[in-house]
Amino acid sequence: MTAAMTQTRPAPDKVLVDIADYVMDYQVTSKEALDTARYCLMDTLGCGLEALSYPACTKLLGPIVPGTIVPGGSKVPGTQFQLDPVQAAFNIGAMVRWLDFNDTWLAAEWGHPSDNLGSILAVADYLSRHAEHTDDKPTLTMHDVLVAMVKAHEIQGVLALENSFNRVGLDHVVLVKVASTAVVTGMLGGSKDDIINAVSNAWVDGQSLRTYRHSPNTGSRKSWAAGDACSRAVRLAWMTLKGEMGYPTALSANTWGFYDVYMHGQPFKFQRQYGSYVMENVLFKIAFPAEFHAQTAVECAFQLHAELTDRVDTLKAIDEIDKIVITTHESAIRIIDKQGPLSNPADRDHCIQYMTAVGLLKGSLTAADYEDDVAADPRIDALRDKMVCVESEAYTRDYLDPDKRSIANAIQVFFNDGSQSEQVAVEYPLGHRRRRAEGIPELVRKFKTNLARRFPDRQQKTILAVCNDRQDLSSMPVHQFVDLLVI
Repeated sequence: MTAAMTQTRPAPDKVLVDIADYVMDYQVTSKEALDTARYCLMDTLGCGLEALSYPACTKLLGPIVPGTIVPGGSKVPGTQFQLDPVQAAFNIGAMVRWLDFNDTWLAAEWGHPSDNLGSILAVADYLSRHAEHTDDKPTLTMHDVLVAMVKAHEIQGVLALENSFNRVGLDHVVLVKVASTAVVTGMLGGSKDDIINAVSNAWVDGQSLRTYRHSPNTGSRKSWAAGDACSRAVRLAWMTLKGEMGYPTALSANTWGFYDVYMHGQPFKFQRQYGSYVMENVLFKIAFPAEFHAQTAVECAFQLHAELTDRVDTLKAIDEIDKIVITTHESAIRIIDKQGPLSNPADRDHCIQYMTAVGLLKGSLTAADYEDDVAADPRIDALRDKMVCVESEAYTRDYLDPDKRSIANAIQVFFNDGSQSEQVAVEYPLGHRRRRAEGIPELVRKFKTNLARRFPDRQQKTILAVCNDRQDLSSMPVHQFVDLLVI
């Protein structure tokens, strides 16, 4: 046997080890994190239920082969599907992300940590059903799901704090795949070494390019990319538990590692250790679906709507506007400042000018407002043509400040006759931690609305009663909870 054949593999990258240690050893004791996870569960499931009203989403759901049912498999909320956990993870992940209405994390990288629920709920439901019929393991409870959500949020969010994947052209769903792979491997009974191996495969995996989020290629893949990441995470975790090997320096290997291939040779930076910070500070989209960098801009537009109704309601009136100044932060300018034609809903819900225009015209914004029939209103593009985005360095600083994490925007309208509206500014959106007391009751109302889209009155009340009591929810076996959510 040659020396090359007997050469030992290197020690795994510290990033991989730290993730595995966190998943296996960290005890989630933060009441705020677990309470927030419960609201996050409600909101995320509600977003998925609302998405089931859209054929563009539902056409992608169900088994690969129509009619396939997997006995003992994972059930998909709001549907009659029972699937293998890999395909169920895709279904749930695609549902919750479809309308861009679930939670958000903004830092050097942005993303939607509740996307991970696609993997977590699919695997937890499967394991819970399996345990019930075999009695070889304790049945998983919803407390296990809430803890897994806190940990997946934390892995995705802490990696995002100092490391920008979008700047090198990668989509943020890479972090969904990594976080879900880590947490799901642990749920399936994996050891620390198993988690290291599985997560290394997630980094080695082919990564999604952001091209489907940007003109001229903006399209619906951005709505199912997280589902794809969730399903891939479950597959990689399952393969690892069957003994598939990992790649210890998947990140740091010279030439061929993730750092050299994607990150210009720069290793990841970390602002803090893993804990429960991300779930405690996560941002909810509560009142309307809009890319989060524009949430406060839309709130500003709502406030201006009443004042300006007579000055924006016709094309003739809009002709009297000189300009509309949106003062914002650098990240918003980089990803949602768009001029020119917008080709589809996926394009429109990532355009700060489009969202602001609808808010000025209607004083409201719903998922339906991104559809072609609403976009055909000529007043929207007439208002967009008047808009200019300018960066406030103070807004950019506060956006990156870990003690603030503001997402500030301001809007002011200037008219040809020299008059102008007041400048309306909103620093923290309704879904921000600093506005929890105001936001959570609205989040619960949003959940009630979404339950009513899919379930009869008695079923709605049963689901809501369980979700409103953290102790009752936490103690419920996962499969019993999921059974409440099927039709």
